[in-house]
Amino acid sequence: MATKLKTLLGKEFLDSSHFNLAMTHRSASSKHNERMEFLGDSILGVIISEALYQQMPGASEGYLSRLRASLVNEDVLSEIGAELQLGDHLKLGSGELKSGGFRRKSTLADAFEALIASVYLERGIEASKDFVLQMFRSRLKNLPEEDELKDPKSRLQEFLQSRGLDLPEYSLISTTGDAHRQTFTTECKIESLKIKTEGVATSRRKAEQLSAASAYKQVTSK
Repeated sequence: MATKLKTLLGKEFLDSSHFNLAMTHRSASSKHNERMEFLGDSILGVIISEALYQQMPGASEGYLSRLRASLVNEDVLSEIGAELQLGDHLKLGSGELKSGGFRRKSTLADAFEALIASVYLERGIEASKDFVLQMFRSRLKNLPEEDELKDPKSRLQEFLQSRGLDLPEYSLISTTGDAHRQTFTTECKIESLKIKTEGVATSRRKAEQLSAASAYKQVTSK
């Protein structure tokens, strides 16, 4: 049974009421971890923001914001939750158990945020800071360059502007599927370069980003 968390925080902590609540999903009890998720999310944001501020003295506000977003998101938090084997500790209702809720990204990410809150409530801000920085150590050592974090539409626009070229035009080509499960197809057109690319995704924004990414590949290869 999940020894990594026990090694990091100790058996006494794992027996605490705060940890028990942090690992209780709303499907299992009326007393669950959602309020702790809220607190943990705030604590995590402050700790990571401070770490980036201290580590990147020359970074702009925009770059720092994008760095934080690349670290504090469901994908990363669920990865850490899986590394800590939080699924072994989660208390889930029968429906969630049957549907594999202990492996679900959103559930693991929320549980990790609640875990941070439980460390804070049990041991204080310095202990929670030490814990968070330990969990993010390798990620903070390997931060992406600023250009890597820009979304495809921004990268495409900046590239075209820097060369005095026409800016791209985006249009919606089609929308298919039921209202709750639609697929969007968009087009990115750069008239002066005779470039037209398409993107297909479950939201118009994502589709535009995909079409921009394809266009960016074309203009940078010319």
